[in-house]
Amino acid sequence: METLRIDRYVMESLMPDIVGHDKKPAAFVVYLYLWGRLARTRSKKIPASYQTIADETGLSKSAAQASIRHLMRRRLIRCELASKTATPVYCVLRPWRRAA
Repeated sequence: METLRIDRYVMESLMPDIVGHDKKPAAFVVYLYLWGRLARTRSKKIPASYQTIADETGLSKSAAQASIRHLMRRRLIRCELASKTATPVYCVLRPWRRAA
């Protein structure tokens, strides 16, 4: 089994903020899901439809959509679309890390 490394900030600050303060636990689940996919693929971008996110996290499609919107508003992910009907491609952002 492979180990997934998550920044301490995610568990100690981001989780209480999103789950407790924002009252959006599904958004935290989606963030962790995207982080995990990022680590497994060793890529900087993750293609995933709302339905794929819903199926793989156990959330409803509408909860996945609302979570993506919330994470984008919080600037924790970025979404790129090649066209209006293309599968979204997500970048997981970590604004607490300073660029070196």
